[in-house]
Amino acid sequence: MDVVSADNKPVLVTGADGFIGSHLVELLISQGHEVKAFCLYNSNGSWGWLDTLPEARKAQIEVVLGDIRDPLCVREAMRGCEQVFHLAALIAIPYSYVAPASYIDTNIHGTLNVVQAARDLGVQRIVHTSTSETYGTAQFVPITEEHPLVGQSPYAASKIGADQIALSYWRSFETPVAVLRPFNTYGPRQSARAVIPTIISQIASGLREIKLGALSPTRDFNFVADTCAAFLAVANSDAALGQVINAASNFEISIGATAALIAEVMNVELTIRTDEQRLRPEGSEVNRLFGDNSRLRELTGWQPAYGGLDGFRHGLALTAEWFSDPANLARYRPGSYAV
Repeated sequence: MDVVSADNKPVLVTGADGFIGSHLVELLISQGHEVKAFCLYNSNGSWGWLDTLPEARKAQIEVVLGDIRDPLCVREAMRGCEQVFHLAALIAIPYSYVAPASYIDTNIHGTLNVVQAARDLGVQRIVHTSTSETYGTAQFVPITEEHPLVGQSPYAASKIGADQIALSYWRSFETPVAVLRPFNTYGPRQSARAVIPTIISQIASGLREIKLGALSPTRDFNFVADTCAAFLAVANSDAALGQVINAASNFEISIGATAALIAEVMNVELTIRTDEQRLRPEGSEVNRLFGDNSRLRELTGWQPAYGGLDGFRHGLALTAEWFSDPANLARYRPGSYAV
């Protein structure tokens, strides 16, 4: 099944105003698809990261401001759409320690609103966004989709719940859902709450002594272009229905080694200082993430264009170039901790 049907009904992207969502919107439009972008309502009428796109590109998007927690506005946004990419979520792990109930409302109830509307409206495909954080610290590597789910933060627990709601609609009602589980996505526009923008933005602002949390945890980083390509690959695969599918690079690197590689890419020497407020509670830190992408490759033919050490270096160079643009860097507060 093509991501857009023959009668060219629009596809809906929830969370289109966010980091990955805005890149996915751009990719869909570049491939000639009609896109409806569901963005969080605000009194300023902001489209989030979509506001930064060229005017010609923005003119190609139908934007709907709403709230994923409201079933009525979700249903109206989905009406007339054949496929839905569901990315809207609260994602900051530290803030989930502060406001856990909001994660339940947004991530679990929001997903329920999407799959219920899809069932009622006869939507042909929903790609629901999960996260590698649902696995917790790796109990074996590489992490396959059969790995146990361990909620080591309220955020991770809320995403486990959201995934299970989505899958339950497939099992109970044959609602056509696939669950894509990206590992750590990075790239231009990412929030400074994430480690790679934290490092790059501090360096780009002229700092050579930077603040970080734990350096020993490992991550499987994925450039945002690869993650977006995975969304489209899953949407186009009938075999993906009812499946949980990892989007991983099959490459593992520690936070400390990542910082060193960024310093190399940006041609600077760094001193790293531990910032206590950036450390997760001991039992909440996910110490190792290293994913297996075999299922995604076998079902769809997807391959990471930025895989391995060389691919990671290339993705970091593109990300550093974007953050080093003064207009982009001005959107961040380097050195300040974003919860």
